[in-house]
Amino acid sequence: MVTGKLFIGRKVRELRESGKATQAAFAERIGISTSYLNQIENNQRPVSAAVLLTLAENFKIDIGSISGSDSDRLLSALSEALADPVFDAYSPSLQELKLVTQNAPGFAHALIASHQAYRRNSEQLASLDDHMVRTNAFSDPTPYEEVRDFFHFVDNYIPDLDLAAERLAAELGIPDRDAGLVLPNHLESRHGVRILRAEPGEDLLRRYDGTSRALFLNPYSPTSTRTFQMAFQVAALELDREIDAIIQRANFRTQESGEICKIGLRNYFAGALTLPYQHFLAVAKELRHDLELMATRFGASLEQVAHRLSTLQRPGVKGVPVFFARIDRAGNITKRHSAAKLQFARFGAACPLWNVHQAFETPGRIIRQLAETPDGARYLSIATEITKGSGGFNAPQRRYAIALGCEVAYAQDFVYADGLDLTSRAAFDPIGISCRICERANCFQRAVPPLKSRLTVNHDRRATLPYSIS
Repeated sequence: MVTGKLFIGRKVRELRESGKATQAAFAERIGISTSYLNQIENNQRPVSAAVLLTLAENFKIDIGSISGSDSDRLLSALSEALADPVFDAYSPSLQELKLVTQNAPGFAHALIASHQAYRRNSEQLASLDDHMVRTNAFSDPTPYEEVRDFFHFVDNYIPDLDLAAERLAAELGIPDRDAGLVLPNHLESRHGVRILRAEPGEDLLRRYDGTSRALFLNPYSPTSTRTFQMAFQVAALELDREIDAIIQRANFRTQESGEICKIGLRNYFAGALTLPYQHFLAVAKELRHDLELMATRFGASLEQVAHRLSTLQRPGVKGVPVFFARIDRAGNITKRHSAAKLQFARFGAACPLWNVHQAFETPGRIIRQLAETPDGARYLSIATEITKGSGGFNAPQRRYAIALGCEVAYAQDFVYADGLDLTSRAAFDPIGISCRICERANCFQRAVPPLKSRLTVNHDRRATLPYSIS
């Protein structure tokens, strides 16, 4: 359901122009006056629920996609950028920000990119020595950051690859047949590629030798990892043309960004092949998003299942909008995506009150949290620690925590909401995005003051913090 005032003038105009219709003809088709349509297209009036339903019926569009979350994500990123003290002289209203993101999204992206470059330079000046500053080595976005933002702004859903993976999965009988058994036969019969064991001394997950047509896999990796790496190789052998076209359209700054994105797109296909969209979505609903049961059903890891849940954004058949993140022990977010309102901080560490940090204290358990952000939005968040390693007792173990969650309105779709009091405000922990932009004045875990607040220091009085926030 769409709530609140909805300004979608640019999308309505694009819909009309795609059919080469005049305003008068288009207005007549959807049963409104030409002047009302003109006001809608110029975002002078919101679109009504009746008009939205008429657009959906006449043009076979998904209401969720036309009101979609892409503007919300862009609005969140733009708001965070403008919270920087460098913009102290300008405080745009929410309506102004909405007009920019809805009517000039390209300009909003450009401003965010400029602010990112500014922040990177500022952080480098504060932390790097004079030589590094003079070389200006990191003035542009890193390739990794550029690729991360690419996936963020396409809603972590790549339709060409997702549909191709689903077609191949149906052809191979996945998931009714075990992907770990089907994929070796597919690689050998279609591509003449044999699956072999990597040598004991090779510290790798996968190595492909194109000359001998052999794919070497680490025999000590979990079965789910070996299956995923075989699916990755299928993407490399069968989908490179489609992947190159996606990278070309993305118009990355550097070739390095394109190469990193190619890995990400092959990984995306591998996940979509082993966890095909519609079957996976049906199982998620059937099992109420029980990660452990879903992992068992598909022969996948908890992380693979949680990550796949964050990609279920196909128009017309979307899954529950979730957020997903992976965090290391130092607090670095190494993977992130949010189809929900919650957006992760682009700079700085995540809120220490978020339960993902506690997952390291309770290995092997899934912990639950009801949380409320400063804007009043409430969430169900689950987190668990995962350990990655292979090679026996002396091999290094990598430890991460993964978090998955949704807005509380969808919590009943998750088995993890059972027994929680979703109606009591006291049950929700106050969390933020990061201390740098969090508005909470009396948080006992605050690490740094918020950027846009005045501080008062009383030398005769000391609380948890050595200052108070005005």
